[in-house]
Amino acid sequence: MISEQNIASLVGANVTDPDGHKIGTVGQIYVDPTSGQPNWATVVTGFFGTSESFVPLDQADTVDGDLRVPYSKDFVKDAPRIDSDTDLTDGEEASLYDYYQASGTTHRSGFDTTANAPAGGNVDATEGYDTSGPTTDDAMTLSEEQLHVGTERVETGRARLRKYVVTEQETVTVPVSHEEVRLEREPITDANVGDALAGPDISEEEHEVVLTEERPVIAKETVPVERVRLGTETVTDTEQVNAEVRKEEIELDDDTRTAGR
Repeated sequence: MISEQNIASLVGANVTDPDGHKIGTVGQIYVDPTSGQPNWATVVTGFFGTSESFVPLDQADTVDGDLRVPYSKDFVKDAPRIDSDTDLTDGEEASLYDYYQASGTTHRSGFDTTANAPAGGNVDATEGYDTSGPTTDDAMTLSEEQLHVGTERVETGRARLRKYVVTEQETVTVPVSHEEVRLEREPITDANVGDALAGPDISEEEHEVVLTEERPVIAKETVPVERVRLGTETVTDTEQVNAEVRKEEIELDDDTRTAGR
């Protein structure tokens, strides 16, 4: 039983489980305002005291200057999280009592340092222990998740080739020729005098000349001009992917009263 007289000496003392293994150190002592009896203590755990949990003192005791409680380290660390900078409310105290009463009288840590001791009572300390299971060696294995990224081919769309007819206006310059009438005169010479006197002296006469011209004629011919086909090519880009991975880290609980790095 913890009394009012030894409250001051407990602040900063080690908190141990029923087997004497360190859980953490005492941070604060809470006293019942009615009876003045110490009823709660906060336990500072973590490498640099980053976590603080409440533990009841009704079954706690002092052993060699340490505060010994009937609960394991994991059980104390899993207690309901409550702000230790303010007074406990009735609801917070009730939730803590519910949590610790659910464990029964004690919550053993799951290992006993004297379980494999020889007849002389000495314990071989070359092996480690695992609070969550069987005895192990003196090392701890850390694991982490690693990303393995691959690719899969999925359909992203389709392309089709279609031809259709369009009508365009095309202008082509074509040279064309035509005939025109031209009046030609020639003097009477010895060479043509015979033709000139062959007809009557005075008469009426009419001559006709046929004129011609060229006109553009359009003919259409369908000819192949090009072949078109669909093809694909592979283009390689880079893309970043993000995913959450878990890994294990080490937290050291120093057994000395003075925390060290």
